[in-house]
Amino acid sequence: MQDILSKLAQTSGLTVTGGKIRRTSSRFCFGVEHGDYNGTELFGVGTDRFIWMAYKPNATGRIRLFSDNFPADGIIDFRPGETPPPRSVSDSWARFPLGVAHILRRAGFPITRGFDAVLHANIPGGGMSRSASLILNLMLTLLEANGLQAKTDMQLIDLSQAVENDYIGSPSGQLDQIMIYFAKAGMGTHYNPATRAITYVPLGKGALDFRIVSLDTGTVRPGLEKSTYKIRRAECDELARLAGLKCLAEVRDEATYRQIAERFPKLAPRLNYIYHAQQRFYRLLDAWKSGDIETVGSIFRQDGFGLRDDYQISGPELETMCDIARTVPGVLGERMLGGGDKGASGAIVRAESVAALKQAVDTEYPRRQPAYAQKYAVHVCNLVDGIAVMPGI
Repeated sequence: MQDILSKLAQTSGLTVTGGKIRRTSSRFCFGVEHGDYNGTELFGVGTDRFIWMAYKPNATGRIRLFSDNFPADGIIDFRPGETPPPRSVSDSWARFPLGVAHILRRAGFPITRGFDAVLHANIPGGGMSRSASLILNLMLTLLEANGLQAKTDMQLIDLSQAVENDYIGSPSGQLDQIMIYFAKAGMGTHYNPATRAITYVPLGKGALDFRIVSLDTGTVRPGLEKSTYKIRRAECDELARLAGLKCLAEVRDEATYRQIAERFPKLAPRLNYIYHAQQRFYRLLDAWKSGDIETVGSIFRQDGFGLRDDYQISGPELETMCDIARTVPGVLGERMLGGGDKGASGAIVRAESVAALKQAVDTEYPRRQPAYAQKYAVHVCNLVDGIAVMPGI
């Protein structure tokens, strides 16, 4: 990776030699997908698809960045105190560094010093939280360049979410930021929103050898502000308001669930997914703790049916990947990932069955989705730390 970043620095003319490299991960949510903005507990891991940024503070007072994932945008160059108004930049990845600088200054951080940076990423473009990974990388780097840090880890999470919500206009929750920022290699991360507590959960002894596989459909999903995600979030907020709840996660017993579903039949399918996914959540945790990956996979699959049928947040290419994966012996569970519509699906797979899954996808996906025959990818992922800083180039 140092060679790639070094070539990017030479190509762009940005001065990053002698600086550092910050690496931020992707994430894989076991449950509850779309639970964050509905108030449920969350469980997931960091995965080894990354954003790498080689950076070095400069004396110009400007932030200058180049990404080889978006070469047509050229060098992003601006002063931290001279950012466009929120939601005014929509056609460039520049909205992310601009948003980070804007939100930090709005929060009272004296951001005056800039940095040069070059970036490279191999996170799929939907489902594994590329935007959250980028924002965390940029925010940590800009704070470091100015000799600052957030008061608490959760303040950093809140600020990162604000970049998406307030500056970009994407109605995201905090699942992505939490699962990336707190991720530890080989561990599951359990988040309880009631206390904002993070608990690391080791995988139980005796678990079968398995892999997490991301099935990138090759599709390009627009921002969450332009997707079904925005509609589903509004529907859930509306149902909670009509039912006199702060969030749908408050529905924890069968009687309350049935009462609300009968009163509001149009929105009931959204509650149906959240309620049953929340009921499954504690079985998921217990299965992980005991090393019962078969049950983890089964629950993951059940959540996928709920996301497809009740939450109606999936898409045809995502479900094609799931349909293919479900035919392969040794695939323990599969479902769509992330915001929905487009992007990637995911699977939990016995290690010895990964090759068979890849062969099945290579055979069937181009036939069923010919428009994406040259664009899809299969990523076999490991559990990793979410944030790492290493020597630069």
